Amino acid sequence: MTENSPRLGLPYLMPAQAQKHVTHNEALERLDLLAQCVLAGLGSVTPPATPAPGETHALGAAPTGAWAGHAGEIAYWTGVAWIFTAPHDGWRAWDAAGGRAVVYTGAAWEEIAPARLDNLEGLGVGTAADAVNRLAVASEAALFSHAGGDHRLVVNKAGPADTAALLLQSGWSGRAEIGLAGSDDVALKVSADGSSWRTALAADAASGALAVLAGLTVGGAEAYHRGNVLGAVGRTGGSPTGRSSNTAARRTASTCAPPAGCRSAGTRSPPAPPPPPTGPSRRSSRRRRSASARRMAGSTR
Repeated sequence: MTENSPRLGLPYLMPAQAQKHVTHNEALERLDLLAQCVLAGLGSVTPPATPAPGETHALGAAPTGAWAGHAGEIAYWTGVAWIFTAPHDGWRAWDAAGGRAVVYTGAAWEEIAPARLDNLEGLGVGTAADAVNRLAVASEAALFSHAGGDHRLVVNKAGPADTAALLLQSGWSGRAEIGLAGSDDVALKVSADGSSWRTALAADAASGALAVLAGLTVGGAEAYHRGNVLGAVGRTGGSPTGRSSNTAARRTASTCAPPAGCRSAGTRSPPAPPPPPTGPSRRSSRRRRSASARRMAGSTR
């Protein structure tokens, strides 16, 4: 019969053994080392000056001092002395310094890879997930990249009356939403308080027609179109003039004063008269030559 157990190396009590309590206590110490093992260090080579009772280290390739000659073993401080044991393939422990679970592979301690994250009830990264936000991420940024080609982010809804949208918030209060909100037409909605919403822009899913529902400004000025023009439209100094539905109470239809050379829409200005002649005509020249000839003829008689 062997004196130690095959897996953990716990010493057996032998027949007719004296001081059986010594052997029993040694077995308990080794069991305390290996059960729920917590490693204070991985690859440690220098013994701590004042170890705490139960402090455990996975030793490196060239330990020194009281650990010399025990490369790759596990060192355990009993409170009086160090005891050592060689790890076996598959032993697991908790790396207290690294905050991770590790497994001995027969040559080194390696981090235990997490299991596949399938069919989880929730996942929180830097925050807590809940029943509605089953995936919650708190970070400065989130990166989604390709795997060698295209990359598409898909937001799917159950039916036309449901919503598939991107909601933008400020202080947890909604300010803008873009997507399929209650229909299959894409819409851009905005809100000043998170409760009252207005549709600013909409695109019809069937025709592709684009609707600007809350007015349009170009360069800070209201844009004229057939939906908001009530009166004649002209132009003054390169800017359109007229009256729109949004400003009917404040603005009158504009026409230009004659000295400015402007005209209202639908009115043609008469053509400008031709410029006056700048030199003598041919008939005047002929008359002057005839008069000069008559005077010369009279002087020779």
